[in-house]
Amino acid sequence: MGSLGDITLENNNVMCPPNPLDPEEFRRQGHMMVDFIADYYHDVDKYPVLSQVSPGYLRDLLPDSAPNHAEPIEAILQDVRNHIVPGITHWQSPNYFAYFPSSGSVAGFLGEMLSVGFNVVGFNWMSSPAATELETIVMDWLGKMLSLPKPFLFSGGGGGVLQGTTCEGILCTVTAARDKVLNKIGRDRIGDLVIYSSDQTHCALKKAAQIAGIRPDNIRALPTRQRDAFGLCPETLRSALAADVSEGLVPLYLCATVGTTSSTAVDPLRGLCEVAAEHDIWVHVDAAYAGSACICPEFRHFIDGVENASSFSFNAHKWFFTTLDCCCLWVKEPQHLVNALSTNPEYLRNKATESKKVVDFKDWQIALSRRFRALKLWMVLRSYGVANLRNFIRSHVNMAELFEGFVAKDERFEVVVPRNFAMVCFRLLPPLGSRSARDGGLETANAINKRLLDAMNATGKIYVTHAVVGGVYIIRFAVGASLTEERHVRSAWSLVEEQAEALLAELEVQAALQEKAEAGLTEFNVHAAMQEQAGQAVHA
Repeated sequence: MGSLGDITLENNNVMCPPNPLDPEEFRRQGHMMVDFIADYYHDVDKYPVLSQVSPGYLRDLLPDSAPNHAEPIEAILQDVRNHIVPGITHWQSPNYFAYFPSSGSVAGFLGEMLSVGFNVVGFNWMSSPAATELETIVMDWLGKMLSLPKPFLFSGGGGGVLQGTTCEGILCTVTAARDKVLNKIGRDRIGDLVIYSSDQTHCALKKAAQIAGIRPDNIRALPTRQRDAFGLCPETLRSALAADVSEGLVPLYLCATVGTTSSTAVDPLRGLCEVAAEHDIWVHVDAAYAGSACICPEFRHFIDGVENASSFSFNAHKWFFTTLDCCCLWVKEPQHLVNALSTNPEYLRNKATESKKVVDFKDWQIALSRRFRALKLWMVLRSYGVANLRNFIRSHVNMAELFEGFVAKDERFEVVVPRNFAMVCFRLLPPLGSRSARDGGLETANAINKRLLDAMNATGKIYVTHAVVGGVYIIRFAVGASLTEERHVRSAWSLVEEQAEALLAELEVQAALQEKAEAGLTEFNVHAAMQEQAGQAVHA
């Protein structure tokens, strides 16, 4: 690698730089890059799933400054192989079971290549008509696959837009809801607006609310209960709304979740929407993870009641084989987004916009600039078709069901919450003879499961993450990586058993030592008491 210290000038001549978009050089380097990535996927299961590097590792390996002279692609790729790959947590590994999946596909990659290759900035219709029109078509296609009510589709007066992430989608809808209400009650009452969700809702809602100017103490995270499978009870919402109204506050927005991050809990949409309608508040349905599954008829019931919501979103980059970033957001009344988010400077004025016959997606999002995301989603839908996409998702659900069966059959473990989709939430039970079991110590049981999770991840063979639900530390096993097969799930369970056996053996030894120490201490106390009594007798 070169650096700024390598500067050399010959005869003070300035060399012309190479054409940065030379077609033949792109062809040569592009083939090398495709081969590199294909080789990476061929061998991805050989890498430790969770990166094993220490903080700051890369700064010690790379120069302090950028190179002054051009370096060949061969040298750059060699450094990627040697320095970058070891610092990657391999989300596409078949042994990745952490967080939620970020599934990819050949079609998704190729669509991304097309999007990057064209490199259009599709902020309005004029800037690239195909980018806008393909997005409206693809969003209606996908909405029909989900059986979304017609008012959410362009063909029914609503419409869909591709955002970067759910965080952006929630922020857009919170902003639209805010302005809709403040335009009625006065901008000075922003401090009275209240936002509602369950205590299982993603932190994206809180972030969006804060950015939108909602007071932090007006963000309600309503409690959920295990007997409701950690879904938000409509009566809990009704009570919270009544309490706030009695204090002169203004209910604004409810975020209902289908597939929470912690446990894939599902909020009962129909009941929540009925309660929300009593106060005319915006209801957003966040199905970031589980929305993909709802293209399957057997899972569609999880979003029953969405017809009464104001907006709905899911992430195609999670479990829909479309690369990051690609959040699908539908709204029934797009005008509320436009009213809150549009700007119309002179330099963007054009006949198409003024004709009112086109969509300018810059007015449906936070940023002005936007990528041609519709290409990759269009290619995924066309390359695999609805039937195959459904079967991909079903295969992951079946593998999760297999893992759940392993857990259920082993008396040392328990499934903590019901499985809804392709994630199993489980934990290791404390051994019956241990102090934690005798004392009922939840804190100790949680510590045992944290040790188990850390031990599994330290092997590099799999990667899993955790959550705390109802005070219980759970291990989340999320199936969804595109390369995962049944053999990887079976191997993962074998690793769970192996690490659990080692941990339980260690705990057994510790318990025996503890009992021995306590017995020794008791024996010492008895001996000391006898000596004291003897001493008192002699003194008497």
